Amino acid sequence: MKYQTRKKAIILLADGTIFHGKAVGGKEGSAFGEVCFNTGMTGYQEIFTDPSYFGQLMVTTNAHIGNYGTNKDEVESDGIKIAGLICRNFSYNYSRDNADASLEEFLNKNNLLAISDVDTRALVSYIRDNGAMNAVISTDVDNIEILKKQLANVPEMNGLELASKVSTKKPYFFGNENATYKISALDIGIKKNILRNLAERDCYIQVFPYDSTFDAMESFKPDGYFLSNGPGDPQPLLNAIEVAKQIIEKNLPLFGICLGHQVIALANGISTYKMHHGHRGINHPVMNLITGKGEITSQNHGFAINREETENHPNIEITHVHLNDHTVAGIKMKNKNCFSVQYHPEASPGPHDARYLFDQFMENIQKNKSVKA
Repeated sequence: MKYQTRKKAIILLADGTIFHGKAVGGKEGSAFGEVCFNTGMTGYQEIFTDPSYFGQLMVTTNAHIGNYGTNKDEVESDGIKIAGLICRNFSYNYSRDNADASLEEFLNKNNLLAISDVDTRALVSYIRDNGAMNAVISTDVDNIEILKKQLANVPEMNGLELASKVSTKKPYFFGNENATYKISALDIGIKKNILRNLAERDCYIQVFPYDSTFDAMESFKPDGYFLSNGPGDPQPLLNAIEVAKQIIEKNLPLFGICLGHQVIALANGISTYKMHHGHRGINHPVMNLITGKGEITSQNHGFAINREETENHPNIEITHVHLNDHTVAGIKMKNKNCFSVQYHPEASPGPHDARYLFDQFMENIQKNKSVKA
C-alpha cells in the first residue's frame, strides 16, 4: 500500500446523511456537486472526462477503480469533468501494457479530490431510494456544520445551465477537410468519440460554441446538423432550442444525442423533467420500436422528456423506449428530417449495438442531397 496513513473523509448528503471513507493519496480538501452513480464495469477514464458529468460527484459501483491505469487516448474531452470521485477500492498500482500512467497520477494532474473505502453498495442504494441530490466529499471531517452551510449554497441541478462551462470557446474543425460530407455540430458538451464516429463516416465537422446562431452554423454550408450531449438542465438552453427550431423549420438533416435529444423535444413543445436518479451505465436495455429488436446501450443522463406529451404530439413518433422504466429513449419527426436518442450510440465506454444511428444520419443526409439534386 503506497500510503500507510490516509486521512479520514466523508460524504455529506444534502439531507444530512453521512457516509465514511478515506482520501485517495495525500490530497485534502472538499468537493461539491450532485452525487450520482455509474454502473459500468470498465471505462472509468472516459466517464471521468465526459462533459455530461460536469458538476457531479461520481460514485462508481464497480468495486475496483484504477486497476488498469490510464491512457492519454482514452479521454472524451480536454480533462476531467466530474467534480469528485467516490469508490470502494482504489488501485494505486495498475497492470496494463498500454497504460501510460496510474489513475492516481491522472487525478492529481487534474487536481481532483477522490475518496475510497466507502460502502458504495449502501450509498448507491440510498441514492436509488432517495434520489440524486447535492453532496460534498471532504477530508474536513471535524467541521460538519460548516460543510452543511457550504453545501446549502450549492445550486440544484434542476434549472442549472452548465453547457457554457464545457463548450468550446471558439469554432474548430475535426476530421478530413476533403471528406464527402460536412456537419455543423453545436457543442453543448460534446464527446470526442461522437466526432470520431462522424469522421469515420467520411464527414468533416465544424464544432460551434453553445451560443452560436443558426446563421453561424449555416455559414459552413453543411450537409447536416448535430446537437451534442452535455450537462445540466436543458430548459435554460434557449439559444440551442432556437437553433433547433430553425433547423427543423428548414427541414435540414438533424441528429441529436442525449442533451441534444432533449433540446429537440423542447423545440417541439415537449417538456423535460429531472429524473429521480437518472440512467448512468453501459448496460441499459432499450427497445427499438421500429425494428422490434432490443439493444444494450450506454447511457448518462439525469433529465428526460415527457412521454405523455410525446405520444400526443401529432408530428413526433417514439422510436426507442427504455425497458427498465419505459421512459422515451428515441424520437423522430414524421414530417421533418430530424431524429434523436436519449442514449450514447458512440458508447466509449459501452456496447456498439446503437452505432447504426450514425449510419441512419448519413442516410438522411444522402436522401436530402439527392432531393436537392
